[in-house]
Amino acid sequence: MTEDVPRTLLDRQVAFVDALRTAGLTVSVAEGLDAVRAIGRIDLLDREQLRGALAATLVKRQLQRPTFDTLFDLFWPGVTGASAAPPSDTRAPERDPDAAARGPLEDAERDRFREDLADYLESGDDGRLDALARDAVATFGQVPGRRRGETTYSRLTTLQRVSPQTLMARILDAVLGPGDRGGLAERRARTMIDGRVRRFEQRVEADVRRRLAEDADGDPQRIARTSVRPSLERVSFLNANREDLAALRREIQPLARRLAARLTQDQHRGRRGQLDFRRTVRSSLSFGGVPMETHHKPRRPNKTDLVVICDLSESVAAFAQFTLLFVYALREQFSRVRAFGFVDELDELTRFFTPGGDVLDAVTRLTREADVTWLLGRTDYGRAFQLFTQRFPDAVGPKSSLLVLGDARSNYGALGLDELTRLASTAKHAYWLNPERRAMWDTGDSRAGDFDAVLPMTECRNLAQLTEFVKDLGPR
Repeated sequence: MTEDVPRTLLDRQVAFVDALRTAGLTVSVAEGLDAVRAIGRIDLLDREQLRGALAATLVKRQLQRPTFDTLFDLFWPGVTGASAAPPSDTRAPERDPDAAARGPLEDAERDRFREDLADYLESGDDGRLDALARDAVATFGQVPGRRRGETTYSRLTTLQRVSPQTLMARILDAVLGPGDRGGLAERRARTMIDGRVRRFEQRVEADVRRRLAEDADGDPQRIARTSVRPSLERVSFLNANREDLAALRREIQPLARRLAARLTQDQHRGRRGQLDFRRTVRSSLSFGGVPMETHHKPRRPNKTDLVVICDLSESVAAFAQFTLLFVYALREQFSRVRAFGFVDELDELTRFFTPGGDVLDAVTRLTREADVTWLLGRTDYGRAFQLFTQRFPDAVGPKSSLLVLGDARSNYGALGLDELTRLASTAKHAYWLNPERRAMWDTGDSRAGDFDAVLPMTECRNLAQLTEFVKDLGPR
């Protein structure tokens, strides 16, 4: 029962659920109550049991788990205050954040710590990992705060001073034999060491957040709002980094299948297929030649073509990367997919997406070889639509679905609305996905409203909004 949970613990749980919602996880009131009941049924001294119970009641999808774990470590830290300090016999004195130059003492501290870190990277003993991360942040992570005499902690400063990646050669020498260099054994060893380095960096980041929360009068919500990345579903395509794009790639394929299924639905599901005259006549013989029941041929699946026109300018570079990954996934779901990219020149990109090829290789080749810039290299929607209708007049037909992807920022140039109107009226379906917030539409050089009047424009900044767009599609 919720009455068995101490009030202070309940307050923290409510704040934790609120932080999850802010980060993009959907948590209902019933699920929040289930989590509180779970807290009352477990051993609160077992932190991992608490993590598992809360994850089971609050997390719906695996891609939300990293965000959940980050916030869990912030709201339910394994150590706090003085108990977070490394053992006294191994702890180095905290350095003066105002020290301008490195002296012999700091070099000795760094060498001592790197010896300990190298032992971990070689052995993989995760039991030492938390203590190493706390030691690293306490010894090397302090930086001057905003106010005079104030100190704070920095993940970047810690990792720059410790430089775990520079230990790679030393660890390889320790774990590889004389004949193992350059082969499969070395690649496996590098992968293993990289994984351990990433785990160390993650623990350093978690300890920095914990310390910042304690410095903020024990308010983890304040740190969660400023330093915790949203869940993958809520990461903006415009701000996605390399790791985000790699994770998004795994989520694209099922969305591509659903989009294809929605766009290929026949508008008249209830209509039967063509009359099967022979079967109808044979059936009528049982009724003296009267056709009491008609028979129809099965309907053929109506698999449509897809034409994608995407803005590849610098202003939407990360969105363009995602777009190309999405196009690559879509090519297997339609009878034919043709992709076109532009800045102020238009080029067909279909040749880069060969069946069975690697998507990352395709994107790399496209970035290097595609002819999408002309004179100024500034986005020109009017020229792009004009060139498309001139060079590829038959690309969009009555069985085609047209998808335009871009931020609708025209650099105050021509819009090509007449050409776009013809394309939209010719296609079976036509949609525009815009990665900018709707509040930014029609500000500055954005002409989103003009384009939206020609074909439906949808805000699509992240995976969650793309999922909603696919879900809302249906026969018109």
